[in-house]
Amino acid sequence: MSLHDSGLLCAPTSRRRAWLGVCLAASLAGLVGCGDAGFRPLYAPGVSGAQASERMKEVDFAPIPGRVGQRIRNDLIFESTGGGYAAPPQYRFEVVLRESLTSTLVDAKGRVSGAIYAVQASFRLIDAKAKKVVFQGTSHARAPFERFDSIYSNVRAREDAENRVARTISEDLKTRLAAYLSRSV
Repeated sequence: MSLHDSGLLCAPTSRRRAWLGVCLAASLAGLVGCGDAGFRPLYAPGVSGAQASERMKEVDFAPIPGRVGQRIRNDLIFESTGGGYAAPPQYRFEVVLRESLTSTLVDAKGRVSGAIYAVQASFRLIDAKAKKVVFQGTSHARAPFERFDSIYSNVRAREDAENRVARTISEDLKTRLAAYLSRSV
């Protein structure tokens, strides 16, 4: 039965208002229990009372090989400490990158006029005291770029794609890490 068949679309204004009131009340009733269901701001105090931003300072970020790895690590360190000092490490965060370059827009003569730079970052968070993996996963990012006749233009286009991928990966890792640390005890 649709709203039109039930007469609610053609109903007088007071009947529509009553229906909207019932829908609104039902929606609000569902939201009342959200605090108990685990919905809260990411950077609010966590289960242990510490904010995610404070817990992020307790993470030691292991070196990641390569230019893109260095950018990801630097972004993670800056985002976790804000440029300040880190707290004594409670966790170690390790990342392994797999990079790939896919040629697109290949003409009949075999010249490539476009490419996609992609990175898969496998990560794991290790508890420093227990020496065991407590959180792990994978993050992906891709960035297209154009190929040109100029070598310098090609180098700059690829570096720009690498920078975009590094920024995307580091933001994803930071968010996932903060989400984990905000709910862990």
